[in-house]
Amino acid sequence: MKYLITILSFCLTVSVFAKEPLVFRFNFQSEVDKGVARMFSKAMKQAQDEKADLFLIHLNTYGGMLDAADSIRNSIINADIPVVVFIDRNAASAGALISIACNRIYMRSGSSIGAATVVTQDGQAAPDKYQSYMRAMMRATAEKRNRDPKIAEAMVDPRVIIPGVNDSGRVLTFTASEALANNYCNAIVESESELLQKEHLTNYTIEEYKPSWTDKTIGFLIHPAVSSILILVMLAGLYFEFQAPGTIFPIAASLLAAVLYFAPLYLEGLAANWEILLFAAGVILLAVEFFVIPGFGITGIAGIICTTLGFALSMLNNIGWDFTFTTKSQLIQSVTVSTGAMLMSIVLVFYLLSRINDSKRLSKLTLQNTLQSEKGFHAPANNDKITAGMKGKAHTDLRPSGKIMIEGKVYDAVAESGWIHKGESVEVVVSGMTLTVRTADV
Repeated sequence: MKYLITILSFCLTVSVFAKEPLVFRFNFQSEVDKGVARMFSKAMKQAQDEKADLFLIHLNTYGGMLDAADSIRNSIINADIPVVVFIDRNAASAGALISIACNRIYMRSGSSIGAATVVTQDGQAAPDKYQSYMRAMMRATAEKRNRDPKIAEAMVDPRVIIPGVNDSGRVLTFTASEALANNYCNAIVESESELLQKEHLTNYTIEEYKPSWTDKTIGFLIHPAVSSILILVMLAGLYFEFQAPGTIFPIAASLLAAVLYFAPLYLEGLAANWEILLFAAGVILLAVEFFVIPGFGITGIAGIICTTLGFALSMLNNIGWDFTFTTKSQLIQSVTVSTGAMLMSIVLVFYLLSRINDSKRLSKLTLQNTLQSEKGFHAPANNDKITAGMKGKAHTDLRPSGKIMIEGKVYDAVAESGWIHKGESVEVVVSGMTLTVRTADV
């Protein structure tokens, strides 16, 4: 009796302290994009860090981006824990690739898997170089999981004929029962609990990946409406900084808006380094136009084009200048958002300029004092009596604009080329509203 009590106590202790199997769940109910791929990678790392016994993907997708699907596929294949997928309704295109990468596939009755031809966002078949890459990925993934690679290829290429399986000349798509008959489904189940029973798990703990605050913030910031506001703040801030250099607040607001605009797009894999540099080049060209080159010419136009392209291209899933996977609607949306925000910023600038003098705080950004003659301020002399060939001296440095003195009167003038230092002799080259001068021979 004593030994029996000892054995029962030991069994009770073991049962109390035994760890329940941990099932880590990832709910996949959206298009396959780089944002989902980034979250999937984080979820897989978390599951492995917590030593989960099973990684369960609850899948329902019509597909999405090929490179994002490949990233998820690699995470699954390289995982240290078994990965199973529950196809709730659809595992089409990129979803089929992800499913085939899993150790085991479970499908709900009425669900389907296949149709993995690479298409553009308009629904048209992509060029053959993309189809070839997808065919190879599907074959390699199927071989890795001991599934028929020819069936996987037939899901991409309608030319692949498999007697009794796919002889219709169309891209292959399996129903749940067809997938089961061809080893592309391990069992047909109606719920996750039934799936886990098939995995021989009865007492278990389920932990689901929850998008972080960062994930939600990125989703908010890349919304077109928010992007428009950020572009508006960037451009308006740059304009006011150029008008009043050293004010600090406008440029700080502009830089913050630029970070909030480009950082999420960069993390999502949309904004490439060269697109961000294109925007930066546009800003530099605009600064050169404002501070170095008088007037508004090709430098300013180039700056506007570069900034607009930087904004627009950073929103698109382009590869360099290849827009195969970008629809016309996406192109129109990106151009509309960027140009619309630029026009709105112009309207905002004019509105603020009309209201700025009425604000006690904003009025500090503009000159409020009156330049009174009794305090020594005088308007420049009339140029009517000045003709080409007249000589005088530089009253100030001309870099390239400044003031000259002719016959005791001061006039505004612009150097014909280079700089002219104060006190140098000058000769009028062009007379009129603006005097153009050059260094005179003494």
